[in-house]
Parts: sequence; structure tokens; C-alpha cells
Amino acid sequence: MNKPILFCALSLLLAAPAWAADACSNRGELDTQYCDANKDLVADVPTDPKKWKNPSTIVFTYTPVEDPAVYENIFKPFTTYLAKCLDKKVVFYQVQNNAAEIEAMRSGRLHVGGFSTGPTAFAVNLAGAIPFAIKGYEKDYQGYNLIVVVKASSPFEKLSDLKGKKVAHTAPSSNSGHLAPLALFPAQGLTPEKDYKVLFSGKHDQSVLGVGSGDYDAAAVASDVFHRMGVRGQIKESDYRIIYRSQKFPTSSFAYAHDLEPKLADKMLTCFYDYRFPPEMVKAFDGADRFFPINYKTNWDVVRQVAKGSGGGFDKATYEKETKREADAAKAKKG
Repeated sequence: MNKPILFCALSLLLAAPAWAADACSNRGELDTQYCDANKDLVADVPTDPKKWKNPSTIVFTYTPVEDPAVYENIFKPFTTYLAKCLDKKVVFYQVQNNAAEIEAMRSGRLHVGGFSTGPTAFAVNLAGAIPFAIKGYEKDYQGYNLIVVVKASSPFEKLSDLKGKKVAHTAPSSNSGHLAPLALFPAQGLTPEKDYKVLFSGKHDQSVLGVGSGDYDAAAVASDVFHRMGVRGQIKESDYRIIYRSQKFPTSSFAYAHDLEPKLADKMLTCFYDYRFPPEMVKAFDGADRFFPINYKTNWDVVRQVAKGSGGGFDKATYEKETKREADAAKAKKG
């Protein structure tokens, strides 16, 4: 099921309206159908009000770092609240991979959603996403670290011990699951693709479970996902050992489509910022109790720098290459 979605997403992402090429004073890394005249790095609202959208049903989703069904249940209290706050129907749209989520917003089928750290930048540049919040607390937003986990019983103590071993990355667009390892591991004596062949698992939880089952010797994953799996009882954290921990990165962003009617977008932001998580959401999200306001240009600077350090970026050419690579990896995994 994932393979057709990936290639459909890729083909649509490559298509761009010809009129957009010469209608913008500044675009930066944004795709040709978007403009960034104020240079805040996100797509401007369309100047023509006829292109604004005010749908009767708001489609919401959350990044597929784990089983989408898990998050549909976790966000149920919020989507119920959001429907009342906006006086609109709100539905949760389950997506199976990052490419499908990005394409859903680009095509207009997704109005607001949570994008994991790396895909946030692709969503901004290729789908016109405008990030506005991160799960957080009263005074700060929630972050995570890239960690490398191994079995507690394994002999591995440092990254350089993993040369020639089976090391799982999650997906090519993932910050902690791929881009950060490319940028940060070499300084620790381990160069991906040179010292080991990158094996894509598809998702963070699959990487962790793969280490537990012996499919992988180690896995590069997000610390918050690893901890949540322990809290939910999917794993025993004591069965694993962390041999590397990076600096803090912003966790998943929440972003809305750039072409929403401005009044609707403003109302949506108010709804998000005023909401306080119920106990079950606080537990699920490591103590975060609200949507904390953020600015993409400043808060995602470290992520963009990691991408540059890994030799990549968040443009269409990189997305095309990495999406095909992800599809090939998924096909090979199925055997």
C-alpha cells in the first residue's frame, strides 16, 4: 500500500504550475507555486482571496512516527474540542508515511497536522505548510535528542563499535532517524554508508523493536518516541542501552496550510494555543500540556543546519531522491 502512495506523492510533488515561476519577488527554497515576499521562509498567503479555503470539514493528522491508529485515539479529546472551537467538523486522517502526509497538504486534502522534525522542513518548502506550534509547557517547547539504542546485553559501548554492523535509520526525510546521523556520526568515528550500510526501517518504533528482536544491532531514533514506547509498555527500556545522545532538537511541529482563509487560520491558532491537554495526553506526550507557539525561521534553524551538514537540504531535488530511496527500501524489505 505504501509504494503506490510514495510514487503518487512524488509525481504530484514534481508537478508545478507554470504561471508561478515569474509571479514572485522572492521564493528562497520554496517550490515554484509558493512565494515568500516577506522572507520569513514560509509560504505567503495567496494575494487573491478567491484562492483562500474555508472548508466545512477540517482534516487533521499527526506524524506517522508510530502506528497512526495510536495517535488518532490520543488526539480524540483535542479533535473533539477543535470541532467545537471552530464550529466545524474535524476528522483525523491516518497517513502511513511522511511522503503521504506532505502530499496530502500540498494537494489540499490536509488542512492542519503534526509533522515530525525533518519532514516539517519538506512540508514548508514543498507543501506550503506554516508551522505555528510544538507540544510544550508553560515556558518552553518540548524537544528531543537523537539517540542510538542497542540491546542492553550487547558489547557495543560507543558509535565507532558499530562499524560493519546492522544499523537502522528510519526514513530518508527524518531528522533524528537519518539526517542528523549523517551530519553528526562522522565526528564520533562512524560514517553512515561508509562504515555501515544504512537500513531503513520505515518508522522509529520499528527501528526500536528491530533492535529488540535482533534484526538490527543498533538504531538511530528520537528519544521521545523511545521513552513513549516504554511508558506504553511496548518495550522495557531496561532491555536497551543508549550509547549516544545528541543536542536537543525541536520535536514535531503543528502546521496549517498556507491557503486557509486568514480569519480561519487565526481562529485555529487561538483554538490550539488556548487548549490544555487532558491527563491522558499529558501522559502520552511526556508531560507536555499545551501547544507552545514557535517560529519556523528561528526554531528550525538547527534542523536546517543539520541538513546542510549531512550534504542535503529540503528542496524538491533532495525530496525526489530520498523519496525514491525510501520506496526502494520498502520494496526490498518486503522481499
